[in-house]
Amino acid sequence: MASLFTRIIQGEIPGRFVWKDDAVVAFLTARPIHPGHTLVVPRREVDYWIDLEPELAARVLDVAQVVSRAIQSAFEPKKVGLAIIGLEVRHVHLHLVPLHGLGDLDFAKEDKDPKPADLDAAAAKLRAALRALGRAEVAG
Repeated sequence: MASLFTRIIQGEIPGRFVWKDDAVVAFLTARPIHPGHTLVVPRREVDYWIDLEPELAARVLDVAQVVSRAIQSAFEPKKVGLAIIGLEVRHVHLHLVPLHGLGDLDFAKEDKDPKPADLDAAAAKLRAALRALGRAEVAG
């Protein structure tokens, strides 16, 4: 059975994509800790990040760095945090979270019911920042 992320990637479930290439996508999480909270996901389903082929792992991290630069530019956090957890959705994904303080990487602080307009605005802001970085992989 396809993972939730595969279903999003295939368009069965809507997603607010900010990046698409042949191997990796990035889209806003539906439950952000802060505006701009983005997931970087390989297209190929792999459950555990330590099982990624080295080339794919490198590509996922490369995309995470580019998208993090855009998050930094668009939302101006103190830092952009990175977390790899994978307990809820068994498909490798990197969380890129705008951080303003030490307690910000607490997933108990997720907004479980964000306003769709706020998510749309965050996605548009992030896409604009990626375009300003000269990236052609911007989704949408």
